[in-house]
Amino acid sequence: MSKTDQMSFFGFEPEMPAKPAKLLKPESQPAPADTLAAAPLPEPLDSPASTPAAPTAAPLGDATFNPEAMARALAQHPDFRVLRRLVPRSDYGPLNGQATQRVIVLDTETTGLDSKSEKVIELAMLSVQVDMATGLPVGPVTVYESFEDPGRPIPPQITEITGIDDSMVQGQRIDDAAVNALVQEADLIVAHNAGFDRPFVEARWPVFATKAWGCSFQGIDWKKEGSGSAKLEFLASERGWFYDAHRAQVDCHALLQVLASPLANGQTGLTRLLAGSGQTRYKLRATGAPFEAKDKLKARGYRWDGEGRVWWCSLASDALLDAECSWLRAEVYGMRSARVQLEAMDSLVQFSSRSGQLSERMV
Repeated sequence: MSKTDQMSFFGFEPEMPAKPAKLLKPESQPAPADTLAAAPLPEPLDSPASTPAAPTAAPLGDATFNPEAMARALAQHPDFRVLRRLVPRSDYGPLNGQATQRVIVLDTETTGLDSKSEKVIELAMLSVQVDMATGLPVGPVTVYESFEDPGRPIPPQITEITGIDDSMVQGQRIDDAAVNALVQEADLIVAHNAGFDRPFVEARWPVFATKAWGCSFQGIDWKKEGSGSAKLEFLASERGWFYDAHRAQVDCHALLQVLASPLANGQTGLTRLLAGSGQTRYKLRATGAPFEAKDKLKARGYRWDGEGRVWWCSLASDALLDAECSWLRAEVYGMRSARVQLEAMDSLVQFSSRSGQLSERMV
């Protein structure tokens, strides 16, 4: 099939040959200097406020084609899905005096997994106001991103995942004053898997311990929302975007746009997390659970604490706690009286390495 026949197959009439247009090289993400700004960035392709103009036609053999028009045509076919590169947003529209809360979306890259022995090598934060009526971001986005020298070589496996090597962090230090100023203005800090990021940043900047935290990984039941995975790349893909993951700033932009999208009930993920920030989360330890109940507990989503030798789960409300205690009594303890341990954690403690308030409860 000739190139002209191929174009006709996709429903495009071949145009007269034109002067070849210059192909613009996509901008690569620059290595972050120590920056704090509401930097002007292009609007995303899916933004209703900024429908993109059709890109300049590029040569394809002896015919020209319009990639955006082709993408739209393919998207209408049931056998195709079209993903567009996620474009960071620098501004979410004018503020009109509405009630807002300020949310920081945060991500870190580190030298390893243990916050007690490993170090932050990159920190990115997006600070934006959220309209309390709509759950949508409004106004400019303040961006902070910087590298930090951990004082020792970055492990090769970390460089492989993140693309960050020793030369990029050498002599760099994150600006403590800039971080403190930005965090002090926030009403809520959000991270995708806050249980990882929070201990790292609290160890480095104590101001983070004074703020409420939300976790977009645990704080939203993505399975109930119809998603096949809670991984950020997968959530973005479901919404029609792809991006170069495992760098802090672009991960933050991806998370903010995912959380600004509607959930099954129409509210946004930002609304869900802001509402949940006032709730107490419980860590329930099924103390004394019989060995033969381990498969039931594992299937239920309990995790094994090898040090404490106990199965435990996390519950986001009093109602869920009551329901779980009823399930334990019927399915694990055989309707016998049993005493379980609870750790109550408000948003100032949850996802941190600090303990909540301990108590016991009969089931």
